[in-house]
Parts: sequence; structure tokens; C-alpha cells
Amino acid sequence: MTGQSEQAAIEIRVDWEHRDVRHRNGQHFGKFNFWRDILPGALPVRLPDSDGEWVSEQFSAGELVPPFSERNIHRVRISNLRLQRQHAPPITLHAGRHYPRYIAAGTADIYAGNIHPLRILEMDATTVTIDLNHPLARVPLTVAARIQRRAGYVGVMGGRCNDVVMDVFDSGAGLEALHAPGSKDFFSGSAFERLDPRPDEGFYNKPRLVQHIDSTAGRQIGELHGRFLEPGMQVLDLMSSWVSHLPENTDAIRLTGLGLNAEELAQNPDLDMRIIHDLNAQPELPFPDNSFDIALCSVSIEYLIQPVVVLRELGRVLKPGAVAVITFSDRWFPTKAIEVWTELHPFERVGLVLEYFRQAGNFGALHSESLRGLPRPQDDKYAGQLAHSDPVFAVWGHAEK
Repeated sequence: MTGQSEQAAIEIRVDWEHRDVRHRNGQHFGKFNFWRDILPGALPVRLPDSDGEWVSEQFSAGELVPPFSERNIHRVRISNLRLQRQHAPPITLHAGRHYPRYIAAGTADIYAGNIHPLRILEMDATTVTIDLNHPLARVPLTVAARIQRRAGYVGVMGGRCNDVVMDVFDSGAGLEALHAPGSKDFFSGSAFERLDPRPDEGFYNKPRLVQHIDSTAGRQIGELHGRFLEPGMQVLDLMSSWVSHLPENTDAIRLTGLGLNAEELAQNPDLDMRIIHDLNAQPELPFPDNSFDIALCSVSIEYLIQPVVVLRELGRVLKPGAVAVITFSDRWFPTKAIEVWTELHPFERVGLVLEYFRQAGNFGALHSESLRGLPRPQDDKYAGQLAHSDPVFAVWGHAEK
């Protein structure tokens, strides 16, 4: 076969809503081949002529992922599940949470290497009910795409066809969906215990001037924050350190940093005020009601052992309608992260943070957003090992009084 096909770097965005929470899953694809690779609906016809603009299309529930079916729900004896792990404790099941399907290999034609998620709907002492439906099976979806950079033409030849939207779905999008209160168990047992239970002031008694995200991910977080920041705002940087992940040209805001190490805060040039405060020892915030126009918490939420109390306090110190933005990635200090955080799929961590907001009780208009697939910066220490930049996950809500 002869001929030429255009290649481009493109961005995909999937928007959906579930239980009054708006979600967006974004992913970058560096080498999309217009002849070989797959987009749904009319997008492959509209995208080549879009000249960098977003083109979008709406899809009904069950149109892009298989529709919901009761046949995908099965009752399984716990003794038949594969819960043992090499070099790790056995998997502990919790109602409502997701696990790789291979734990139920042999049920409903599940093969031993299947890492797609199943959800535990309910359980008793001897059996569990598992749901194999895709988490977005009953949710209408809007898919948008845009060309970021055209990469010229290549010869038409064979190769793997990439269904880029299904790549988004297969990597975990949808696991962040909130379910009915009480139907998902994030909080029982040792969920908020840590490998190192000692007080945090000892761990942070010397500065830890490290980055938990690469520069590209940091810039993405800064751009996200920039959507909400306006001149003259009083801004709280919760669990602050030596970097606040702000966009450029933010001189007109007043930034208060609350953190654990004085030297780290002293090296942060963006801070106007610096406060030392241990939220795990004292979750109450040292500010009056309605003190701030916005609160930011970057790559730190996984260390809180009383997160709901802290979020409730955050709602108290924010002005009515003010937004709290929590961002995170997939790197952290392993001995200080809470146990449940380390057990969850990255997208299910988004659901955990959404649950913090819901249980705090003083936030509304909840949103989540994810962004993955950007190339890793060439000057990053992991550039030779990892192709993609660190993923960015964000959850935000508006304070309600």
C-alpha cells in the first residue's frame, strides 16, 4: 500500500457529569496518525481541518463504552478470589472500591492478567458481588479534540491502530465517580495510618527541597491555578513549601503559606506571609472566618490523617463562593502517605478527595480534572526512563456558608 498520511500531536478531552460533579479527563497523544488511528463519530473528519481549534461531539450513555448490563454483575465466593500477593500483604476488600479483575480470574471469562477494574458492590463474610461494567457505562460523554502541533506526512503502512479515546477510558477514567453516600468504604480500618506514625515535626525538622513533580506538570498546575486567581486576592497556600506552583504574573495577589518547615517557606519567593503549623497535630486553621478568596493545596493532600476536618476548616476560612483547589500526582514521601492513598488506583484517589469535600459538608459545585501524556522534560532526572510527564489530577469546590 502506498500513499501519505498526516501525523500530529493532539489533545483529547472527555467531559462528563455524575452525581452533580463535573469531570474532565484530558490526555495528550504525541503521534496521532490520521490514516491509521481512531477517533469516534465525526471527529476524524472534522479534526484535520480544525486549525488548532477544539472540535467536539456528544455521545449517549453506552455509545463509546459497552452499555450497562446486569449480566456483568456476579456473586463470587471470597475463597475463590486471588487476594495473595508476592512481597506484599494480601489484598483487603472494601465495599464500593475498585480492584484489578485478575483477582477474580476464572469468573465470567476473566483471564489471569486482566488489569481492568471491577467494583465491589457489596460483601458479607463469605461472598462478594462484583460489577464488571465500565464505570462510565451509564454516563453521557462529550469528547473534544484539538491539534497541538502538526508533524508532517509519513508513508502509509501497517501498524497498531490506536483508539485514543478508549486509551483514556482503559487507563482508569471514570473510577473517580462519586457514588451514593455510604456505598464506598474509604475510611475503615487502617486507612489513615502511615508507615512512619511519628509526629511530622520530626520528619520535617530539616528542609526537604525536592520536587515531587517535573517542571511540565508544575507548569500545568500553575496554569490551572491561573484560571481562578485574580489581582488583589488573598490566597492561602495550604501545606506550603519552597514552591507554590503559580502562573506567571501573579504579583498582584497576597499569598499566605502555611507549612511545616521555616527554611522551606523562607526560600519560597512568592509568599508574603509564612506560618508554621502542623495540620496533623492541630487540624484547626489559625485564621478567622472568611479570610481568603482562594485556597491552593499542591501535591500534599496524601499526608493528611484528618483530611475531612481540615477541609471543613478550609471552608470556614474561605469567603462564601471562594474556591479550594487540590492538586496531586503519583509521587510522594512513601513513609508519610496515608495507607488508603497507596492502595487506590490514581483515578480513584480523585474520588477519595471528592469524598473529603462531600463529607466536609461546606463545599459545593465540585469538579475534577486530569491531564496526562505530555512529554517529559528533557532536563528532568527521569527523562531517560519515563516518556511522559507526571500526571496531574485536580479536585476543586466552592465554599458554601
